Amino acid sequence: MEAMDRPPPVLSDPDRSRIAWTRYRRLMRWMLLVAGIAIVLALIYLKMGGGVLTIHMIIATAAGVGFTVLLGTGLMLLVFLSSGSGHDADAGARHEDEE
Repeated sequence: MEAMDRPPPVLSDPDRSRIAWTRYRRLMRWMLLVAGIAIVLALIYLKMGGGVLTIHMIIATAAGVGFTVLLGTGLMLLVFLSSGSGHDADAGARHEDEE
């Protein structure tokens, strides 16, 4: 009975999906800037530590810090995308139907 009271899933709504993906791309562009700033700050920190910055250390630091920031923010934004596009509500409705 309760399944009939619920609105239908919104996964098939292309407008809602387009808005969610547009917001995701816009926020990822900002996070690209944040990752660049984090890389520069990490390199400044290493230089102030008195160590010699070889090209290998610069590349490894840039890749490690950049990848970590982008991976963390990308996954977090996918959580918001899932919620905003209706995937979470649909998954919850299916779980409740199985019970």
